[in-house]
Amino acid sequence: MRRLYRFIGILGGILVLASCVLVRPVLAASAAGELPPLTLELLQQRLEAPLQRDGRSVIDLRRFTIDLRADNGDFANRFYRLLQQPLQRGSKVLGLDLSHSHILGDLDLQQLGLREPLYGEALFPLLTAEEQAQLKRDRTRLNRLTQLSRSLLIQDQSTAQQIFIFRGPLLLVQTHVTGRVNATDTFFLRRVSAQGATFEQAFYGTDARFSQEVRFTSARFLEEARFRNSLFFDQVRFDQAQFQGIVNFQGVSFKASSRFNQASFADEANFSRINWQENADFAQSLWQGTASFLKDTFTQALFLTEARFEGPLILRQARFSQPVNLRGAMLNNQADFGDATFLKGVYINVAGLEFNAEQAEILGSPGQIGQVLSVPSLSGNETLLRNLVRNFRQLEQISDANQIEFMAEQLRLRAWHKQLVGLNINTASSRQLQEVGFSSSQADAILDQRQQQPFLSATDLLSLESVDLAAYLKVRDRILTSKPLSWSNRVQLGLGWLWLGMLILLSHYGTSVGLTLGGGLVAIAFFALMFWLLDRYRRRLPQPILPPLEETGWMLGSFALLVLAGLSTILRLGQQPGLALLCLAGLTLPVPLGLLTIIYRRGRYHDDMDISYFVEDGGMRQLRLLIARLPIMPKFAFFRDRYTPILLDRRWNWLNYYDFSLNNWLRFGFNDIRMRDRHMPGLITALVWYQWTLGLFYVALLLWTLSRTIPGLNLLLYF
Repeated sequence: MRRLYRFIGILGGILVLASCVLVRPVLAASAAGELPPLTLELLQQRLEAPLQRDGRSVIDLRRFTIDLRADNGDFANRFYRLLQQPLQRGSKVLGLDLSHSHILGDLDLQQLGLREPLYGEALFPLLTAEEQAQLKRDRTRLNRLTQLSRSLLIQDQSTAQQIFIFRGPLLLVQTHVTGRVNATDTFFLRRVSAQGATFEQAFYGTDARFSQEVRFTSARFLEEARFRNSLFFDQVRFDQAQFQGIVNFQGVSFKASSRFNQASFADEANFSRINWQENADFAQSLWQGTASFLKDTFTQALFLTEARFEGPLILRQARFSQPVNLRGAMLNNQADFGDATFLKGVYINVAGLEFNAEQAEILGSPGQIGQVLSVPSLSGNETLLRNLVRNFRQLEQISDANQIEFMAEQLRLRAWHKQLVGLNINTASSRQLQEVGFSSSQADAILDQRQQQPFLSATDLLSLESVDLAAYLKVRDRILTSKPLSWSNRVQLGLGWLWLGMLILLSHYGTSVGLTLGGGLVAIAFFALMFWLLDRYRRRLPQPILPPLEETGWMLGSFALLVLAGLSTILRLGQQPGLALLCLAGLTLPVPLGLLTIIYRRGRYHDDMDISYFVEDGGMRQLRLLIARLPIMPKFAFFRDRYTPILLDRRWNWLNYYDFSLNNWLRFGFNDIRMRDRHMPGLITALVWYQWTLGLFYVALLLWTLSRTIPGLNLLLYF
């Protein structure tokens, strides 16, 4: 039995070995049968009978196995030599179709191109007028680049650089090249189509020129892809392409739109110093290595929508003329916008950006990057905005963190305003829907849809056939789908909206010290003028009590200068200076002007009319901080000897009213000036207390703004 088992085992091993030896050649033969090898006889036949493709004659070498390896050198040499005659010097422009072929070894496109010196027009007679025009429009630029590179690299000036002109279209659809592809210094006058092509080794396209459309859709570059200093005159499509090796597009010029959407980059991708004349589309692309757009110029929009970056994203020193779209993108590493230039109105849309401040960071020029980041709405972006604030605070870019918070509060204010005045499409009538901007047919469609199911969000309107995107964009800021608010909630929301609006207008939500100080300067000057007027211009009859003409000039002149300085600050720093001035006027004008009107209408006929309403502490004169100061004189009799009426016969008396207004508004001044406690009109007292109350809120606003804008100051203020 043991011998029998041993015999069966040996027999089985022999059968397995035989099957491996016999089956593999069969499979190889079947595979070779699918793509027959290209022979010189077949090549000669195809050269003699070109096919018509899209209105042009092409040499049909589709679905062949073409062996161009070094050990098959004789065939490779004759292959290029046979193709050179019809492709280069024929009177008729021919294309080359290698689609669905399997090319073994290197593919040298230079040998198939017409060799043309950089200088001179030796071969122009062989080109058509259209081809000559396409070549001439790039000749000057190529010449300048060559001279610059020679001067920098100190090359021999006698070296005559040449370019290789590929006259016809090149088709590499689903082509598989096992070796390297050499397209360096090649000028392709017709389109290049390589959809679904596979390049196992490096693709060299340095200094190449592509006059017409280039398609590398779904192409696979398993090793390095080099297109350095190339020039694309027409549309470029690398969408869904896979780059497994290093990618180098440095110094490339894209004259038309370029599409890299859904492309994947497994290694470093160098897109630096590129001039993008049209849109650059990298939507849904995947970057596992470094993505470098250093010193790029984007004339049109840059789309990085839903792109994923596992490595660093470098956009340092780039120039943007149109918005950058990072909506829905994912950052798992560093995004560097340092020293980038953003033209007026340019922003970076980061709505829905997946960004964790603990794992990644966004870098940019301090004071600039926070102003260009933008989201259209607060809903769905609150976590992102918090992460952005945390990112900039960790980088100690306080101004950028404050700018993000300011933007968040602006969006919150807009959302609250929409809740207060917006139209609920789940409860609105047909007439209300038409008033807000819908057509009658659209309003009827909305009524029919909500009877079946209420709208959960405003974007659900796009599911209706009668509501297109243009109609939705026209009404989206005036409609909502939330539940109606009760009256108490509406009042509470309205007060919150009013308070938040004042904080935004008067201080940019605590992010602009200059704007806050500008508003305070106007208020101090206004109240000082009121106090001076009430104290010095009391009556004309029966006995006039009026200020000297010189003092009036000094007061009005100083008031005009201070108000002008404050208004210029508000106009320069305010995002909505008109509304900011209106808000400031609403706080400071109605009550003082109303009290002033009543006082002068009633007249004043009380005792001590010839003595000032204001007294000062004569015990010391110094710069002092009067946080706990009240605007009235103490009642204790001892203080009557210390507090004496201000002197009205001095030329500098008008400064006392500014000092009092400064003390009352900012809790800071030179002298402790207060109101007297006897024979004091109650309306004047009310005016003083009104300013003191507003000053209390102003000091809190100023300290809050200072603590948010100056790093470390909050520790001094709060502790």
